[in-house]
Amino acid sequence: MLEISTETLENDVVLLKVSGAIDGSTAPELRAAIVDTATPHCKMLLDMQGIHFMSSAGLRVMLLLHRQLQKGDSHVVLIGMMEPIYDAMEATGFLKYFQTASNVESGLELLCKTSV
Repeated sequence: MLEISTETLENDVVLLKVSGAIDGSTAPELRAAIVDTATPHCKMLLDMQGIHFMSSAGLRVMLLLHRQLQKGDSHVVLIGMMEPIYDAMEATGFLKYFQTASNVESGLELLCKTSV
């Protein structure tokens, strides 16, 4: 089961909180949330603290996120990744496309620097 919530923070930053497992059955739900949220010129924090498993389907969604944001001159910071998720994204080369932070506050700081 996957839980997704969206919140707008200061400076129109969108916080997309995701928890659960991202696999073949839940990836379409995350994909839909990303497509709805990743509008042109958006600033997004993707809170991954609650993600305990991500299959290759989840990695494909992350690639979609990168491409979606790149098209719209948007920025994203991945926050709070558990070590196995971080390691998988690093091993596959996906982390080169994303900035990461440990929490919302440090993610907001990175977005402010990126948006200037």
